[in-house]
Amino acid sequence: MTTDTSRHSGDPAATSTADRVQDAAETAATVSTSRPRAGTLGRPGPPMNRRSPFFIGMAGAVGVAVTFGVVELIAQAGSILTLIGMAFFVAVGLEPVVSWLTRHHLPRWAAVVIVVAGLLGAAALFITLAVARLSGEVTTLVHQLPHYVHSLQNHNSELGQLNAKYHVEQRLQKLLSSHGSSVAGGVLAAGRMVFSTVSSALVVAVLSIYFLVGLPQIKLFAYQLVPGSRRTRAILLSDEILARVGGYVLGNLFTTVIIGVGTFFWMLALGIPYPVLLAVFVALVDLIPVIGSYIGGAAVSLVALTVSLPVALATLGFYICYKLAEDYLLVPKVMNRTVHVPATATLVAVLIGGVLLGIVGALVAIPVAAAIRLLLREVVFPRLDNS
Repeated sequence: MTTDTSRHSGDPAATSTADRVQDAAETAATVSTSRPRAGTLGRPGPPMNRRSPFFIGMAGAVGVAVTFGVVELIAQAGSILTLIGMAFFVAVGLEPVVSWLTRHHLPRWAAVVIVVAGLLGAAALFITLAVARLSGEVTTLVHQLPHYVHSLQNHNSELGQLNAKYHVEQRLQKLLSSHGSSVAGGVLAAGRMVFSTVSSALVVAVLSIYFLVGLPQIKLFAYQLVPGSRRTRAILLSDEILARVGGYVLGNLFTTVIIGVGTFFWMLALGIPYPVLLAVFVALVDLIPVIGSYIGGAAVSLVALTVSLPVALATLGFYICYKLAEDYLLVPKVMNRTVHVPATATLVAVLIGGVLLGIVGALVAIPVAAAIRLLLREVVFPRLDNS
């Protein structure tokens, strides 16, 4: 309506403007009917005057607003961003295996399926062994409960003598009667924590699969955000960083297999029960830097107490010796070979990461330290030398 009115109004300026708008609309219609691809949405117009006071003020205001929004977003979505970061870290760590399979003439989806199936098989093996052992122990405990109650009331048994001396039964009844709600609340809190942990693990697993499948496209999209003059160097640096992350994960898996196999044969040699289950458990907790092997060694030593005290002490000494060998011989060689990070930097990075983000920070600390060291060597130090 406005265009037709201006054309018949006799105003030359209005008619010229309407004609230009009509020409632009026709050109846009012609372009939109063509095949959509990058660069076919018209030529960009002249840039804005960046020296204009209005532009400077608006740019400053938008910068402050965006910064505040990003900080607020990170604060509100910190837990979700942590899960996303963990999933991407796992995907990058598994990328060398997928790349090796694709180099052997397998499509990427098949390589991802093989890797995921292997991980699910290992998890299913551990869960099956754990559930079978735990169900057997719970069944035995339920069958033995009447015997324990009878022994507790029999003054001639050891449990009865302890009950008569320390009033164990009365103390338990008093505890349950006075703090029953607290105990129930603690059980519910533990249940919520287990549910939250399982759901977080599922989220990380699903996101890791998606990231692993689409990692080449994600990398290409990220490379397009880099200016063309610096894109080649950015690709080389990022590929080297991702390769070191993958090397770290594979190196960590190598040390994990060693401690798992060593635990299995040690427990078989000394007759400690549940060798397969505890070997898998020690291998899994050994993935946690610094404290993982201590947790596994303590668990196996406690189980070894059911055999004898000398066996438990020998098991504790075995894990102490292994930890020393791992810290001073195995891990420095593996990490220096895979991620090129010195032993001192490895320890400091793990400590700082653990303080900042807990177990997650300790897991990603060494790859982050490797990335920082690479950027310092390739970018910062050359600029300082040439300045």
